[in-house]
Parts: sequence; C-alpha cells; structure tokens
Amino acid sequence: MEIFQIVVLALIQGLTEFLPISSSAHLILPAEVLGWQDQGLAFDVAVHFGSLIAVVTYFRKDIWLLLRDGLGGLKSRQFSDEGRLAWLIVLATIPVGLVGLIFKGYIETHLRSAAVIAATTIGFGLLLWWADVRGARVQTLTQLNWKKALVIGGAQVLALIPGTSRSGITMTAGLMLGMKREAAARFSFLLSIPAIALPAMLLTYDLLALESVPWGDILLGTLLSFISAYLCIHFFLQFISRIGMAPFAIYRLILGAALIWMIWG
Repeated sequence: MEIFQIVVLALIQGLTEFLPISSSAHLILPAEVLGWQDQGLAFDVAVHFGSLIAVVTYFRKDIWLLLRDGLGGLKSRQFSDEGRLAWLIVLATIPVGLVGLIFKGYIETHLRSAAVIAATTIGFGLLLWWADVRGARVQTLTQLNWKKALVIGGAQVLALIPGTSRSGITMTAGLMLGMKREAAARFSFLLSIPAIALPAMLLTYDLLALESVPWGDILLGTLLSFISAYLCIHFFLQFISRIGMAPFAIYRLILGAALIWMIWG
C-alpha cells in the first residue's frame, strides 16, 4: 500500500468507528473514486486494534472501576453502579457475539454490496434523527437496567449489516429508550470494547496464517487509527449534548445519496 492510502484509510477507520456515520460506507468511497484495491487482512487488523487501543486508553479509569466492582460484586453479592454497568455491558455483548459467529459468512457473502450500504446508511440515518428528536433524553447510565441493555445489545446486532454503524445504532436505541445523549454515547463507546476486541482477535488468528506481513503498514495504520479514534471520542463526548445527532443524520443522507449516484449514476 502507498503511504497516502494508508493515511486516508486509517484516519477514516479511526474517525468513523465511533461517529454514528458508518465506517463501511466510508471505506467504499475512496476505493471506488481512486480505484484502490482491497487493503487486505493485515491492515484491517491494524486499524481495528488502533481503534480498540484508543477507546481503552480514553476510558481507562472507567474500565478499571468496571473490572474492580464487576468482579468484586460477585464476591460480596453487592454491586455498585459501576459493577452493575460492567455486567450490563457483558449482557449487551452476547447477542452480537452469537449472531456474528453464526451468520458471519452469510453477511460477508450477501450483504456487502454498495446498494445495501447505501440503503442502511440512509435508513438508519433517518432513524437516528427521529430517535434524537423524539427521545425523552432524561435518563443517565445509573438508570440503565438489564432489559434496556439487552435492547441496545439487540440493536447492535443490526450493525453486522454494512452501512448501519455500530455506534449509530446503539446510540439510536439508547435515545429511543429515553437516555441522555452523552449517556447513550458513553454506553455505546464502552460497549464497543468487546465488540471490537472479539473480531479483532479472530482477524489476528487469521493473520497468523499469512506468509508475509507488512509490519510497516501495520504500525502506521495502528498509530493513525489510534490518534484519530481517540480525538474523535474526546470531542464527540464534549459536544454531543449541544450539537445533537442532526448533523450526523444529514451527513448520512448525503453520503447515502453519493453511494446511490456511484451505483446508478
């Protein structure tokens, strides 16, 4: 891969992994416009690990409390807010883990077309906008219960369909359940840790079978993905309560229209 391609794709992956705008839709556009070939398995592993390192680094204090109180609660049989949240994250991860393992092959074979991505980019963009406008936006993370966590986890399953956006659909579900914007975003980002880690580990296992690995590309892609993802998380949480989801929904509509024009124009 050329340096320019590495930089563009790594920055796109890092930014779009956590913004509610769909990383898969964005990775199609540069390849189509510039005629790039598929970046390959090694690079996919690199940018996913970069995003994972970013979210773990940003929420390192939260993660420590979640692990400490989540495991400690099993011993004491009394859970703090952080301990309860830790197990709600585990519960919400189960649906996407099971469905992903069962239908991974089917999804990669039948649902990775530009037409599907264009439709989901537009459709779930409109749903995000509707949820932001109609949602009560009053509940915090401490008010999240197992039923609501399971609903958000079920919504995350839809993110297996390219163009949906994992962060977008989980925030949409949170807003529809009455969560505040920042609370929905925070839970979505914490939920991304196992959601990114599990497929990244599977990709790493596949990577070990390769005869030659472009380590230079991997290191650069990981670093750039980490930087862009970290900055994305920081600024998104800073401004989301003020700007709302409308700008991202409008952007998705424009992006979906661009994909449709590419397909049928």
